[in-house]
Amino acid sequence: MGYVLVATWTAKPGEDDRVHDVLKELAVHSRQEPGCLYYQPTRSLDDPRVFLIFEIYADEDSCKAHAETEHFRRLGLEDAIPRLESRGRVFYETID
Repeated sequence: MGYVLVATWTAKPGEDDRVHDVLKELAVHSRQEPGCLYYQPTRSLDDPRVFLIFEIYADEDSCKAHAETEHFRRLGLEDAIPRLESRGRVFYETID
């Protein structure tokens, strides 16, 4: 069973390219975490300011560990998130 996080980020006007670049770098580091099974940031074709990040972790503790990594603090919390107009998160668990 996997622990799934679907995050939606909307960048402030003029910040979308930087958020894009941060997500690309964040994905490289996140995919190397031991409990990260899948990490895929995406960008809306209709609105380039909107990003969806689809993440699967081995369990809830692995997801929490991701949020405490140096790369998430530096790239996510300190760089990308202040550039956002809005941020949403929904958690799921896999069925099989």
